[in-house]
Amino acid sequence: MIFCAVALPALADDPQIISASARASDDTWQVSVTLSHPDTGWDHYADGWRVLDMNGTELGLRILAHPHEHEQPFTRSLGGVHIPEGTQKVQIQARCLVDGWAPELTTMTLP
Repeated sequence: MIFCAVALPALADDPQIISASARASDDTWQVSVTLSHPDTGWDHYADGWRVLDMNGTELGLRILAHPHEHEQPFTRSLGGVHIPEGTQKVQIQARCLVDGWAPELTTMTLP
């Protein structure tokens, strides 16, 4: 008798962006993002988010250096983001250590 084991993809929840805000600071922006993810520890947690222009060009990246199992949802900010003058909207995308970039993008209108 032959047994065959097949690895199935893990059922995982993508990080969800709950809210996002931005404020101008001289010639750069500070972006704050609140996200939720069922972090389970160092092996599986939301490990970053990024700001993209509407064409998908990365404008800023916020690395999350540790899991937030007991702090959900949580908010982190990123300063010094260079957003081209005249830009009215940007997109925010979250990332998970295991599953990579979430397919869902959140569009934010700049104040």
